[in-house]
Amino acid sequence: MAAAVYQITGYKNTGKTTLMCRLIDYLSSRNRKVATIKHDGHQFEAEPAGVDTARHRASGAVWSAITSGERTAIVKERSSSLEELIAEAPHDAFVLVEGFKMESYPKLVIVRREEDERLLAELSGVTAVVTWPGYRLQDSCIPAGAVLIEINDIDRIGDHIEQVGKEAVLRN
Repeated sequence: MAAAVYQITGYKNTGKTTLMCRLIDYLSSRNRKVATIKHDGHQFEAEPAGVDTARHRASGAVWSAITSGERTAIVKERSSSLEELIAEAPHDAFVLVEGFKMESYPKLVIVRREEDERLLAELSGVTAVVTWPGYRLQDSCIPAGAVLIEINDIDRIGDHIEQVGKEAVLRN
């Protein structure tokens, strides 16, 4: 069975990472395994300079792994598509994706400011619009079939993404 995948999207500083962490807690409390994938629009360093695996890559390794009794990390010197990353995730986990706005998986869009609203017309697969407390969004901005939820209603957001994830898995 394929993993359930759901995207958390929005512009910078809208609360994506905080919401992701709250949803991981929520799904974990319901005995769901959760895998996460984050898109970073910038260069990132997975480990501090000078550690052994960083030195390996600096010397020319294109793939480097480190493992201990409790965890494994793999760094590849290339980009990976969302499809590749999902394929590597545990198949029995609910995959939460932060970012990758233009991908076609079911997603929610966080709207914190008026300028964030333009994403609602640009993105496909929007099943939920999450707004910050006190933000008033016009009904005409909400994509057809999407629900409107306040960002602090974690139970409702969690229930929604779980249901959408289950439906997507059943369709595939």
